[in-house]
Amino acid sequence: QVRLVESGGALVQYGGSLRLSCAVSGIPVRNNPMGWYRQAPGKQRELVAGISSGGLLDYADFVKGRAYISKDGLKNTVNLQMNDLKAEDTAEYYCNAGGSWSNGRYYPSSYWGQGTQVTVSS
Repeated sequence: QVRLVESGGALVQYGGSLRLSCAVSGIPVRNNPMGWYRQAPGKQRELVAGISSGGLLDYADFVKGRAYISKDGLKNTVNLQMNDLKAEDTAEYYCNAGGSWSNGRYYPSSYWGQGTQVTVSS
């Protein structure tokens, strides 16, 4: 059974940083592509960052230079470090596990976590 549990969301000030973590069970993160998505109220869910099984990285334009996705094979977690946070980063952030990787881009699977809320105050 696949289970994803996100943590690390918080209320932070504009320009601050956060590290989101996703604990994964049922899928070995080391051998699988993983991704982080976000969804703001009234908007569609969108990719923030993805990482391939081999460690290739994919970032949305709106976070390039401000985010870093990584995997920890020992802990079986996938993490998202976000810096220089802006008000528009306010959203629910979701982990996705075991998607596909094509042409340098991550595509989600049907495995999602419950989300963690990030709120950036201006």
